Amino acid sequence: MTAPQRALITSYTGTVDSKSGDQTVRVKLEYQTKHAKYGKFLRRRTTANVHDEDNTAKVGDLVEIVKCRPMSKTKHWRLVRVIESN
Repeated sequence: MTAPQRALITSYTGTVDSKSGDQTVRVKLEYQTKHAKYGKFLRRRTTANVHDEDNTAKVGDLVEIVKCRPMSKTKHWRLVRVIESN
């Protein structure tokens, strides 16, 4: 009998907007969505508080993040790796 397969974890890429405290960075996730009525593509963004265990990310870096268990009231994301350092 084999172990059950884990679901694929979706990762997101974004840029570090600010470094707010020890082991925490704010990442800006930008995406495009289509307007329901007019069909125009709109640029949207959301910010996520990300847990950075080793304090490796700096402002302006391109990073990869994944969803995880709640670390605090607002921190529900974990840093996987720094893709491009600024």
